[in-house]
Amino acid sequence: MPTLGLFGGSFDPLHLGHLLVAQAALEELSLDRLVFLPAAQSPFKPGTTPAPASARLRMLRQSLAGQTRMAVDDMEIRRGGVSFTAESCREFSRRHPGWRLFWLIGADHVPTLPLWRDAEQLAQMVEFIVIPRPGEPSATLPAPYRLHPLRGWPLKVSSSEIRDRIKSGLPIHHLVPPSVAEQIEREDLYLSIAPR
Repeated sequence: MPTLGLFGGSFDPLHLGHLLVAQAALEELSLDRLVFLPAAQSPFKPGTTPAPASARLRMLRQSLAGQTRMAVDDMEIRRGGVSFTAESCREFSRRHPGWRLFWLIGADHVPTLPLWRDAEQLAQMVEFIVIPRPGEPSATLPAPYRLHPLRGWPLKVSSSEIRDRIKSGLPIHHLVPPSVAEQIEREDLYLSIAPR
């Protein structure tokens, strides 16, 4: 049965932690393919405005150029509004009948899974690859949730920390791919956005 990993998030901006987690998921679960799904608006960040979708898509596409098992899908951006995981998983189930679907999720979000939109249906559609947070305990949930803890390469970095560094004039070049750093600098991204 072919396997597909789905990695949703704002990717605002994409950083090396995202890419390391994606590579670890491909290797540890022997996924055939992994798709990044940038959100139009995260349900976890109400009232915030991410960088323009076109900029976030460019960062992802440039960073994944040449990858044969990773791709970007802009379905959530095209759909607009708040991006809900269940809607995207239903679409991928329609596109790839018979595939085994996985959703990458941060360990800090696991306890909230039963509160997500269409949570019971979501638990039937996908298995969850749990991204560990350095220094935090493993997350658990009872059935019907199927959790696969990721060993990966824990890198304690977040998009919000990178935005804060940019606003403070601190370097980010070792935290993001070179093409992302160049784009942020060229387009003056995150300098005029209030801290989130």
